[in-house]
Amino acid sequence: MTIKLDKLLPLLITPPNLDLKPLPENLKYVYLGDDETQPVIISNALKPEQEEKLVRVLREHREAFGWTLADLKGLSPTFCTHTITLESEARPKRDPHQRLNALMMEVVQKEILK
Repeated sequence: MTIKLDKLLPLLITPPNLDLKPLPENLKYVYLGDDETQPVIISNALKPEQEEKLVRVLREHREAFGWTLADLKGLSPTFCTHTITLESEARPKRDPHQRLNALMMEVVQKEILK
């Protein structure tokens, strides 16, 4: 099994590409690093002075967080990587979709579009 080296560089060398998801109204993103790197999620209900103190403490201890596998010191990336072992002559196979009745198909289509 080979692991790409560019994915294993620590965050301080190469920040990862972020794909942040929308949060509920009571939460927001705060960035601990420069140029909007090292995101953490905090509550919107904090007062400005509370938020400032929290962010200061998080920045002081940012090495405790692991944004990439390389940031987790002492942990082998092979331990965190999932593989499916197949027999040498076996080939991966994709099964066809299961047929659904018309009502269920509409529900599935709505969920897919969500």
